[in-house]
Formats: sequence, C-alpha cells, structure tokens
Amino acid sequence: MSRHPTPRRSARRPTKAPKKRSAAATRTRILDAALREFATRGFAGARVDVIAGEARANKRMLYAYVGNKDALWLATLEAVYTAKRQEERQLATATLSPEEAMRALIRFNFRYHLDHPEFVALVNNENLMGARKLRRSKLVPQLYSPLLETLTEVLRRGQKAKVFRSGVDPMQLYISIAALGYFYISNIRTLSVIFASDLASQKGMKQREEHVIEVVMSYLGR
Repeated sequence: MSRHPTPRRSARRPTKAPKKRSAAATRTRILDAALREFATRGFAGARVDVIAGEARANKRMLYAYVGNKDALWLATLEAVYTAKRQEERQLATATLSPEEAMRALIRFNFRYHLDHPEFVALVNNENLMGARKLRRSKLVPQLYSPLLETLTEVLRRGQKAKVFRSGVDPMQLYISIAALGYFYISNIRTLSVIFASDLASQKGMKQREEHVIEVVMSYLGR
C-alpha cells in the first residue's frame, strides 16, 4: 500500500503582535500592582519586590518595562491622572446647558475622589514629597489644558445665556471645585471625629455633594 507523503507545513514568519500584546499586558499588571502598593504604603514604604511579585514578574522585567522605583511612581501617578481625565471627557458637556454642564463637572469631581481613594492617596503623598517627581512629567500638565478649555467654553456659554457672571478665572474655578470635594474626602476620618458625625455615610456624602454644587453655582450666578 502506497504511502502519501506527509504534507509539509509552510513556514510562517512569526508576527510581532502577540509579543507587543504580551508586553502591554505585563506593563499593565506592573502598574496595577504598583498602584495598590503605593496607595497603601506610600512611596517610602512601598517595596519593589512586592510590586514585582504582585505583577507576576521579576525585577528585571519590571525595570525593563517601566524602570526603577522613581520611574514606577511617576508612571503610576501619570496613570491615575490620565484615568481621571479620560472619565471626565465622557461627560459630553457640549450637549448640556451651561448650568447642567457645570453641575456635571462639579458632581463628577466630588464623586471621583469618593470612588477613587487611591487617587487621593497618591496625590497626598506626592504633595508631601514637594511634587518633586511630578515635576518631571510632561504628560500631566498637558492633561489639564483640555479641561481648562472645557471650563472656559462652559463659562462662555453661561455668560452668553446670562446665567453665569463674567470675570471668572477657569483655573481658579477648577481648583475651588476640586478642593471642595478633595479636602472632604481626604480628611473625612478626622472631620467625622471632630464633628461627631458619620460624614462617610451615604447621607453625609449626599449632603456634602449638594452643598458643594450649591456653593459653586451660587458663586457663578449673576
């Protein structure tokens, strides 16, 4: 009985896509692990070997994909700022009335700090270090330019509709919006003790959110 030759498989050149996807996935795991470690222990207390272990990587891979501890911190800090800006851009303020758009921006900032304590933890720690590491970032300042443009446009529409007063500085307005929620969230434990009130309760959070909106909208009103 004759034998048919086994067909030879045609040689195919391996594509680079799987390797790129693997590299991206590894970097994501590293940054996720770094975020958990830094948010829990701060920069000084965080350990690179713990981050590597949590990311299912080794230190050599960690240094290759991101860098040393300083580079890890900065990359993680940039990631949390980027995540916040990306979510904020989903608000579609251009489709809302000026007042609705402003309320949406205020509410988003308050709830983001509430829902993302890791953001608050990293920013607090970076401030304690004098923002020395953030100074090296070219990305983070660029993230805030579109935000100020959005605020400027919402203010312009509100002034045109005669519902917002003129002469409002978009940068100062944003700092006030962020501060009114950020301070509350970052100091909620001490404030709860001082005022003997459960400020972290759903009722307490809702009252604070409405107060922040009222304060900002009253300031903007004509």
